[in-house]
Amino acid sequence: MTAPLFLLDELADPLPAPGTVLELGGEEGRHAAVVRRIGPGESVLVADGRGRGLRTLVLDASKAGLRLEVVEQLDEPSQARRLVAVQALAKGDRSELAVEMLTEVGIAEIWPWQASRSIVRWSAERGDKALGRWRSTAREATKQSRRLRVPEVRPVLSTAQLCAALAEVDLALVLHEDATTALREVVLPEAGTVALVVGPEGGIAPEELDRFVWAGARAISVSDGVLRTSTAGVVAAAGLLLR
Repeated sequence: MTAPLFLLDELADPLPAPGTVLELGGEEGRHAAVVRRIGPGESVLVADGRGRGLRTLVLDASKAGLRLEVVEQLDEPSQARRLVAVQALAKGDRSELAVEMLTEVGIAEIWPWQASRSIVRWSAERGDKALGRWRSTAREATKQSRRLRVPEVRPVLSTAQLCAALAEVDLALVLHEDATTALREVVLPEAGTVALVVGPEGGIAPEELDRFVWAGARAISVSDGVLRTSTAGVVAAAGLLLR
C-alpha cells in the first residue's frame, strides 16, 4: 500500500536533505505511533500542505511520535489551471461530503456560499464551528488521498461577495440543470482560475443565476439527470481534470 501521509505544518526551507533525521510529534505524531501503530522500518510521507513533502523511513516510535530519516524530497508543482469549487451550504453532512470528495480529486480552493435557498445558515459561533469542520475535512481528505496540498477553504461568501469574486476569475461555470451548454463544449483557458458554482438542495434561485451571468459566469450542465449538491461539484471537477 501507499505509505500513509501526515501533515507537518512547519517544514524547513529548504527541505531537509536525504539522510536528515527529524521528529514527527504533536497530534500527528501521536496518531501515527499510538493509533496507527506505525513502527521502525515502515515508510511514511510527511507534507506541509502547501506542495512540499518528504518520503521518510521510521527509525523509532514512542507515545510522543516518530523519529524519521529523510529518504526523498517531494514537490507537487502548481497547476497552470487552478480549479475552485464554490459549494453552497447544505443540510446534514452533504457539504462535508462534497468537501471530502473535492479534495480527493485535487481541487485548489473551496468557497462556502450562503445561497438564498440554503436551508443551513452560518452565523456567529455556529458559522465558525462549521467552517472549522470544513477545513478539518479538507485536511483529513488530503491525507487520505496522499496529496501534498490542502485546499484553502475560505470564509463563507454571500451572493454579492461571490459575484465580485467570480468577476475576477478567468472562467466561471455555474452548474444548472436547465443549462443548454454541456461541460464538454466549454473552451477552457490554458492557464488561470476556473470556478465551479454548485447550488444547494433547492437549486440556484433565478435571480442568483442572473447575477452570476451578469458577473461573467456561464451556466452549464454536467449530467442528463439532476445530481445532489454533494456530488455535482466533484463530477464537474473530475470532468475538467480529465480534459
